Amino acid sequence: MRKLFCTGLTCAAFAAALASTRVAAGHGFAGDRFFPPTIATDDPFAVDEFAFPTVSYVKNAGSPGNHEIDAGFEFDKEIFPHFAIGVSDTYIYQKPDHGPSVHGWDNLAVTAKYELWIQPQHEFILAAGLESDIGGTGAQSIGADSFSTFTPKLYFGKGFGDLPDAVSALRPFALTGEFGQSFPTQADNSNTFQWGFALEYSLPYLMQNVRDLGIPRPFRDMIPLVEFSMETAENRAGRGLTTGTINPGVLYENPYFQLGVEANIPVNSRSGAHVGFTIQAWIFIDDIFPHVFGHPLFGEQR
Repeated sequence: MRKLFCTGLTCAAFAAALASTRVAAGHGFAGDRFFPPTIATDDPFAVDEFAFPTVSYVKNAGSPGNHEIDAGFEFDKEIFPHFAIGVSDTYIYQKPDHGPSVHGWDNLAVTAKYELWIQPQHEFILAAGLESDIGGTGAQSIGADSFSTFTPKLYFGKGFGDLPDAVSALRPFALTGEFGQSFPTQADNSNTFQWGFALEYSLPYLMQNVRDLGIPRPFRDMIPLVEFSMETAENRAGRGLTTGTINPGVLYENPYFQLGVEANIPVNSRSGAHVGFTIQAWIFIDDIFPHVFGHPLFGEQR
């Protein structure tokens, strides 16, 4: 049932997208600023996106130690202008140093996002959304929750292309972030405040909008960044405790795809004892299939 539900949602989203044939529009832009989809935190755009695969590895603390490999996907589709829904899931493989391995799908996540406000001249965007982790859709063997969790979120993005000429070298910087408040449906689980942000320095923006320094490819198409992904427990066990990771990495941009890699560094002992890593590929389906993706199913294109 779990697999059929996941497959059905994904297929339905693709089928709905194929029903539309209008000309595509660009994704992830506020003015001249392209905001790339980031790995550890979500970007603020309600557009057509497809991440496959996202693969991460970490050795979890404990005795014996536990090696974990996660492989996931995400698909988002713009339904109405500036409003998108998405579906994502992760297959988890855990192998203790001593003992049998366990594996299975995590709970299915469904999201909705609406772009509230865009200021192209200031490279600014504000969006709101809701993320729902559907309890009971994952495998009990890997510890998937039996209850659902609903998390309203606020997203923002700000590019610094409007800085004065005296500090033009700072114009390629951009900041994106998200803030969420979780509400688990099981009473004995803690509410958490989820917060994170990504600081980026766009070499494509530097070369195209500030000054062409003659940086050769593929380096001129890269965006170095560092992300902070945090969660603070608000009540019950662990009240006031924050866990999370700091994730330095780099994104490579291409007209048709994006490749990214980040290290996952625990911020404290409660967050883990070992550094992991994540590799992710985004396929720009709106550029590859411009007559199918890159526009809302209903209403005028942006």
